[in-house]
Amino acid sequence: MKNLLCYLTLLVFSLQSLSAGIPNKEMTALVELHHATHGTHWTTPWNMTTDVSTWHGVKVVNGHVVEINLFRNNLEGTIPKSISNLKNLISLNLAFNSLTGELPVTIVELSRLKVLKLEMNRIKGVLPEGLGNLTNLEELSAFNNFLTGSIPESIGEMSKLKILNLSSNAFKGSIPKSLGSLTELEVLGLFENTIEGVIPSEIGNLGKLKELVLANNQIGGEVPLEVAQLSNLRIFQIQNNKFESFNNLRYVNEDQFLVLDFDKGDSNKGFKDIGLSRSRMADTKFEEGVPDDDN
Repeated sequence: MKNLLCYLTLLVFSLQSLSAGIPNKEMTALVELHHATHGTHWTTPWNMTTDVSTWHGVKVVNGHVVEINLFRNNLEGTIPKSISNLKNLISLNLAFNSLTGELPVTIVELSRLKVLKLEMNRIKGVLPEGLGNLTNLEELSAFNNFLTGSIPESIGEMSKLKILNLSSNAFKGSIPKSLGSLTELEVLGLFENTIEGVIPSEIGNLGKLKELVLANNQIGGEVPLEVAQLSNLRIFQIQNNKFESFNNLRYVNEDQFLVLDFDKGDSNKGFKDIGLSRSRMADTKFEEGVPDDDN
């Protein structure tokens, strides 16, 4: 460990003349990210003999790193705690790699972050309870990992969130009622976990919601009447759960849906049978390298 620290210190100081004027802490964080994720084996590695502003996926504005996009770049290893030194980071895209280990708690210190994309990795452990500190976050996508534990209640404090996709993990517990505070939310994906309890009635507060995907869990009770309030909902999937009643679906406007999937054998309601594959919802729907401009 001592030799590693000496190496990193010498490397950072040797790169200062190429740092595009970014602070030493930011340069150190980049170097440690490169080392911790086996940067020499990346598909497109960083050329550390050039100015940091030319490094693949790194965007520098006014002397600070504001974006890191290493989508599908063969990253392995873990995300280092020092990621929190990138205080001006607005977008962090590490999706579609082979990252392991736990999400560092320090990630909640990136208070300016708007986009956090971690999907299609092998990250384990729980989401930090302090995740709600990311009050500027508009997209959190972490589907297809090995995340466990419950979804923290503090997530309801992320009032600007538009996309929340935690599908295909191992989350348990219930859907937090605090999600009802995310009035800007357009996409909520919790597909294929082990979530129990009921759909909270607070879901009716999400007037901008377009996609609600809760299939393949252990959710029970009845579908709340408040779902009928979601006039912008286009995709609604709740099949393969343990619901006791679908009676309240009679109050929804069938014509508003592009996709409506539930266990139709338990109900006499004759909705259109329009299927949607697992791969689209859980894997490929968000497969892109650059976040949308409005996210």
